[in-house]
Amino acid sequence: MITGKHLIAGNWVGGGNLFKSSPSTGLSYKFSVGTPKLVDKAAKAAEEAFPSYGYITRNERAIFLNRIADEIEKRGDEITEIGCQETGLPEARLEGERARTVGQLRLFAEHIENGDYLDRRHDLALPNRVPLPRPDLRLIQRPIGPVAVFGASNFPLAFSVAGGDTAAALAAGCPVIVKGHSAHPGTSEIVAQAIDDSIKACNMHPGTVSVIQGGSRDVGQALVQHPLIKAVGFTGSLAGGKALFDFCAAREEPIPFFGELGSVNPMFLLPHAIANRGGEISSGWVGSLTMGAGQFCTNPGIAIVIDGADAANFINDVTTLLSKVDSQMMLTDGISKAYRVGCERMSSFDAVGQLKNASEINRTALPQLFVTTGKTWLTNFELSEEVFGPSGLVVKAVDFSEMMEIATKLTGQLTCTLHMDDSDQNEAKKLLPILERKAGRILANGFSTGVEVCESMVHGGPFPASTNFGATSVGTMSIRRFLRPVCYQNMPTLMLPTDMMSH
Repeated sequence: MITGKHLIAGNWVGGGNLFKSSPSTGLSYKFSVGTPKLVDKAAKAAEEAFPSYGYITRNERAIFLNRIADEIEKRGDEITEIGCQETGLPEARLEGERARTVGQLRLFAEHIENGDYLDRRHDLALPNRVPLPRPDLRLIQRPIGPVAVFGASNFPLAFSVAGGDTAAALAAGCPVIVKGHSAHPGTSEIVAQAIDDSIKACNMHPGTVSVIQGGSRDVGQALVQHPLIKAVGFTGSLAGGKALFDFCAAREEPIPFFGELGSVNPMFLLPHAIANRGGEISSGWVGSLTMGAGQFCTNPGIAIVIDGADAANFINDVTTLLSKVDSQMMLTDGISKAYRVGCERMSSFDAVGQLKNASEINRTALPQLFVTTGKTWLTNFELSEEVFGPSGLVVKAVDFSEMMEIATKLTGQLTCTLHMDDSDQNEAKKLLPILERKAGRILANGFSTGVEVCESMVHGGPFPASTNFGATSVGTMSIRRFLRPVCYQNMPTLMLPTDMMSH
């Protein structure tokens, strides 16, 4: 049952101003608006929880994470129903995302049980070393304290209340305060109920997780600038993320802001690949470009080709396939409007041609294809900015040298892709060192939409793809964002952390 309340330190708190959800279908509900006062209460409760939650055994934390997964699965039908209503996403997508969400929680439970993430090191004392003795030194990763997490608009489960940031922080031993996204508050509340029941069942401190709904920008600012918050996880727009990043940097005690802000995820179609498999690549690109109305941060928005007959055939194939794709419901009215504005911006360049009208009515959007030259792209930065939705841009380079120049001028990306055949490897080897400096994940002959949750995944990249190029927000390595190394020198064994003593 939807209450419209916040979860603050184990209590469901309402009152004050209200906002209404804006579902694509179904009922609209009223929710209490978050306030800086609630942020302060949640942060203090999280700090109170840290001495207990941060220092329980890894097994106890693993049991807690698995219990949250169990409670989410119990509410599966309820989550799917309201999630579809709020977002307009199809049932299969919500069910798949729910499976990913519980899978992340269980993966982190297994990961911390293993203990490798602690990176335990021990340099034995060398009392007789000349000219100076060496002390006994031990290192281990320790949790940093309360963490703030911002739910994403485009993933109501996997990057939201119990999503990857929350799972990683809880696995590390950090209490979490989540600011739920107003695009799907009902879904967020049901997941918060699952977490609340898990806290009670596992006898955790009630301040371990709090969830604050809605609220204006002052709530987000209050959260990232609260002196008890030690790190922030964020998935969202460049403008919003940059503002929060600046707030974190301006604090008396600056804290890390792990923001995933956007990417156009360029694809480089090398000559033999496009000649031999142009039709296959065009079909795969259209499928990836329009999946979920293109509302993925890894949506491959740009294809760079060398101009000529093969490029013309590729553009014709993509145009034909996109023209057969029906309009799709977007996540919010605001995202739909931003998509239309972005497409209008793209169409304002002389060398760019528009496929058809960018949007029909309200939250529906039609796919777009634009075409430009390498020269135009290189001299107009706006063409390299993300258009969030089913929009694609083909950039025609005059030759491989200009393709290399385009790669060099790219800003930071989440992904870059090389479509290549064996005969393209010489060119690919020249591009690869450039692309390694631009992206966190580089694909060969694939499509970047979709991110595997596993040990090796990197979901991050140089700015503006993310605010910390050394981090990932997906995969088990993401736990490192919420840990810091502590070295113990000549510490008596009984004083060491339990995890260090067991190594």
